[in-house]
Amino acid sequence: MSPIELNKRQEEILRIVKGNGPITGEQIADRLHLTRATLRPDLAILTMAGFLDARPRVGYFYSGKKPGQDISDTMNNMKVKDFQSIPVVVREDVSVYDAISQMFLDDVGTLFVVDKNSYLTGVLSRKDLLRTSLGSQNLGAIPVHIIMTRMPNITFCTKNDSLIQAAHRLINQQIDALPVVEEQPDGFKVVGRLTKTNITRAFLSLSESHEL
Repeated sequence: MSPIELNKRQEEILRIVKGNGPITGEQIADRLHLTRATLRPDLAILTMAGFLDARPRVGYFYSGKKPGQDISDTMNNMKVKDFQSIPVVVREDVSVYDAISQMFLDDVGTLFVVDKNSYLTGVLSRKDLLRTSLGSQNLGAIPVHIIMTRMPNITFCTKNDSLIQAAHRLINQQIDALPVVEEQPDGFKVVGRLTKTNITRAFLSLSESHEL
């Protein structure tokens, strides 16, 4: 296995943590004039590769590189919560016409449908909406719950799932996005979304730290 190569930003993060640790992610971001979200992939990679350790309510501190750290171990430890994005949801009584407008306004390929209590009840894809719009029906009169994919036939993930697991689900089901859910007594709350783009960005960020 080739030795890990850090990019310039990751080297700067290590320098900051070495000199100021323990230090929070927000404090590191402030020093680099970046947002915490921008640094999240770098901090995840540095932590999983063994350069940094992190403790809740304390922050990051330098631990040194673990010899022989395998890239496959690093990839398996990458979590959905570190790379998920904000979900785009609609109510199940929204019309197909409004759902199409929402999809284009938010520039997404998948909408998650929730009930009045904000629990996940369905998923709408571009294909679902296109198939319906090709007919001569009044799209403003058709609620999305008629055409959506319903629970329990929805593939989803949780924030603590690995990206590898999520990627397998996306590929095996031939879908573009997964709702990230939090299980509650009465159903699943949608707390994020994970797309092929999220996963691609995560692995590109990982590749910058290795000689790939």
